[in-house]
Amino acid sequence: MNQMGVRRFGRVNWLGTWTLVRREISRFMNVWSQTVMAPLINAGLFLLIFTIAIGSQRGDVMGVPFMVFLAPGILTMTVIQNAFANTSSSLASAKVQGNIVDTLMPPLSAGELVTGYIGGAVARGGLVAIVIAAGSALFLGVGMQSPIWVVVFVVLGSVLMGGLGLIAGIFANKFDQLSAISNFLVTPLAFLSGTFYSIEALPAFMQTLSHANPFFYIIDGVRFGMIGVSDSSPWVGLVVVSAACVVVLGICLRWMHTGYRLKA
Repeated sequence: MNQMGVRRFGRVNWLGTWTLVRREISRFMNVWSQTVMAPLINAGLFLLIFTIAIGSQRGDVMGVPFMVFLAPGILTMTVIQNAFANTSSSLASAKVQGNIVDTLMPPLSAGELVTGYIGGAVARGGLVAIVIAAGSALFLGVGMQSPIWVVVFVVLGSVLMGGLGLIAGIFANKFDQLSAISNFLVTPLAFLSGTFYSIEALPAFMQTLSHANPFFYIIDGVRFGMIGVSDSSPWVGLVVVSAACVVVLGICLRWMHTGYRLKA
């Protein structure tokens, strides 16, 4: 006879994990006009405003036209914001509505829960990246110098921001708290990470601060992959962002395992 509490589907619950990933993808695809089209429109508005406000007055940046330099930053900023929003809103909504038990009761380990949520964040971030990259190529002629680097940093950026979204969703008990984390932490770090400028234009102490910000390496890595220029080596960025992912995912696994702020 099967003993109670013994996992009868092997060491990993692949079906349960994949089901959670599908649920997270279905969540944002059911409102695709808000989660996919809205980021594309926002990115287009950013580029349009900068074109009208600055136009030809702005010279080349790092040897490329300013709008070409700007496109990868806008793309990456949009990706990381959407990856963060996917996991944080999913978990916070479940807590506020009281149906978090539907996620915690199935036979899913902490690692499988984190994998399911992060899988949804990566899917949303990747889809947004594809849409904006297609728009950049169509209207600005911005191609891909090194597609592998673009994929690597988009995926790592989505994993990192998905993990931070999980931490925010676990910590926040109200949507007000979640909005505060997004407005006062995620958005400033994204805007001050070389999205709109090269950090070479900053004072020395601010350049040092930028190099301590993992968001900077995500944006810089995508920029290198798309237009072939960057403020730092993509290999350094790969190490820094990977290390940040390990730390963030470690916290997520610990909190999921203990049920911190999730279970009574």
